[in-house]
Amino acid sequence: MSFILLAYRAFISRIIQEKNTRHEAEVLHQKKLVLENIRAQEEERKRIAVMIHDDIGNRLNILSLWLNNLDTKGDALIKKNIYTQMSSLIDAARSISHTLYPVNLESVGLVLYVEELIANLSHKINISLQVMPGYEKKDLFIEVQLYRIIQEFTTNVIRHSTATDVWIYIKDYPQNMAVVISDNGQGFDYEQVKKGMGIKNIESRIKSMNAAHKWKNTFLNKGSRLIIKIPKT
Repeated sequence: MSFILLAYRAFISRIIQEKNTRHEAEVLHQKKLVLENIRAQEEERKRIAVMIHDDIGNRLNILSLWLNNLDTKGDALIKKNIYTQMSSLIDAARSISHTLYPVNLESVGLVLYVEELIANLSHKINISLQVMPGYEKKDLFIEVQLYRIIQEFTTNVIRHSTATDVWIYIKDYPQNMAVVISDNGQGFDYEQVKKGMGIKNIESRIKSMNAAHKWKNTFLNKGSRLIIKIPKT
């Protein structure tokens, strides 16, 4: 009887172990699919953004220079209106390019690029960035994902929150990098909004970095806070 009981326990243990192994393999497979999907999206975004930034943007700038030297037979109003529209087109091309892909992030780095984002949004919301001493530049893929997350978070706050302030905190630790983004808005119910594209995009990017995250203080009228811990490889 004891032998049968031990054999049964060993059989059940083996089944559980095999099930756990299959589950872990499936989780790794899903992570791989998410990473490949995000990388493919970023490559396509980068291709289009570079095309807009380098080709269309440069052509508009050249056209603007030619226009500036154009003799409009004294009709300054026509020249001014055309020049104003051309400037708007240049700004729009630059904005679309930056939205699609942070073209210059590789050269200037995450911190300076986030500071540029803050400057561009300063007329809409107050954003404070605190980078602790010792921060080191990360792999381009990681920095792009972090920029996207910060961009998505602030966009959601501006669109859906009554917040007036957003705080971004970045610090390097020996084993990981911590990023905390919070606001002073009305907060949200995670269970109700977790299926929204904003939250999905943020969490997909976090997963692609093999990072851990936690939403805190997401109660109504308490603001929201996202804590991300990215392991160092």
